[in-house]
Amino acid sequence: MSPRPTGRVVSTPAGVDLVLERQFRAPIEDVWKSVTESESLSRWFGTWSGDAGPGKHVTLQMGFEKDAPPSQVLIETCEAPHHLAVHMKDDHGEWRLEALLSQAGDVTTLRFVQRSVKPEDVASVGPGWEYYLDMLVAARAGASLPDFGDYYPAMKEHFAAQLPPAK
Repeated sequence: MSPRPTGRVVSTPAGVDLVLERQFRAPIEDVWKSVTESESLSRWFGTWSGDAGPGKHVTLQMGFEKDAPPSQVLIETCEAPHHLAVHMKDDHGEWRLEALLSQAGDVTTLRFVQRSVKPEDVASVGPGWEYYLDMLVAARAGASLPDFGDYYPAMKEHFAAQLPPAK
């Protein structure tokens, strides 16, 4: 398989954001479940446990990262079925993530954003999110899951080339 990178690097006053989109021929509520319910999330990303809700913390266990320790996730915003924003902390740092969903006709668009990515991390983080979002697509379709080796390092240059010039 040769997946094509689709993500964009967007300059913001705080640095750069990674923005990726996927579309699904499914109701928005169904796609929302894929990104918020632990059982559905386990098929492509990992599982969470705890008392979920805005302002609360849950524990996330990545499902496809060998030996990954659990991460603490603060749910900043949860406005079903349109907007989820979380702040995740793990051994690799802090991650500000958002899932924004919209529906037009029978197509739901998931816009995934990682906020304030360090420029030195963009070329490695971008391919990872392409992989995970393609995992979501495959899991929802009942298809074979992709292989991370098809994403990294093959997609590094796609993301690195979008970085603004250093000041």
